[in-house]
Amino acid sequence: MGWKPIDTAPFGTDLELCVIEQGEVYALVFPCRRVGDNSWSNTDTHEPVSVRPTHWRNWMERTKKTQY
Repeated sequence: MGWKPIDTAPFGTDLELCVIEQGEVYALVFPCRRVGDNSWSNTDTHEPVSVRPTHWRNWMERTKKTQY
């Protein structure tokens, strides 16, 4: 499944977030949920996540052997 613009991210769903920081693009390694217009929480810990994601896709459970 491809990446979608962050402004289309749904609420109440585990998502994988794409982040661009200091010119580097990467996906967070834990599922997140949208909890506000620009607010996110870690699905596992329920703690706020201080990121500014650019894209999202549905979270797919992964093993440590999975390559990105």
